[in-house]
Amino acid sequence: MEIAVLLYDGFTALDCIGPYEVLSRLPGATVQFVSADGGFVVSDTRALAVRTERRIDEVTAPDIVLVPGGPGDEGAAADQRVLDWLVRVHASTRWTTSVCTGSIILAAAGLLDGLEATTHWASYDRLRQRGATPVERRFVRQGKIITAAGVSAGIDMALYLVAEEAGEEYAQGVQLAIEYDPQPPFDSGSPAKAPPQVLEFLTAYFAERRA
Repeated sequence: MEIAVLLYDGFTALDCIGPYEVLSRLPGATVQFVSADGGFVVSDTRALAVRTERRIDEVTAPDIVLVPGGPGDEGAAADQRVLDWLVRVHASTRWTTSVCTGSIILAAAGLLDGLEATTHWASYDRLRQRGATPVERRFVRQGKIITAAGVSAGIDMALYLVAEEAGEEYAQGVQLAIEYDPQPPFDSGSPAKAPPQVLEFLTAYFAERRA
């Protein structure tokens, strides 16, 4: 099972590292981080760099593709090399997946046209503008495409994928191995639950960052 995690300048670390921790435990799995140019790719905080082992043109038939989100998503969505690669490998993947605004990149490649999909709550409009129908769920499956909501939702999506490939009991074992038992100190993890002032602040923050 060959798993390719696409990185680009300005990706969000947990978008890919969370699912990586889960998917790397699939029986026989080989996970590789790939990018358009190879070498080190810097995350959105500029404090973390991840080395990509291979360029995307060297990866021709991954079983699973994972596309994280992050403030650099528009740059990746405008890189024709990335879009062409996604279209090419999607033809033979078992699963094509995204986390957070990674779905913006899948949509830019034309892979979500007319499909339900999810993304970070602050980017529903951008997803809609690229031809998908935004859905407010933790993750959304459409055939072999699975899109996850913002950042931490990638872990949920990855556990679902492990269950599809190796069975629910195995996936439960992975969940126990990584001790994924969320008990957050606050119930503010979605726009529907967050206090109005928190939602207002974050909405303005994301709009300013995107600008």
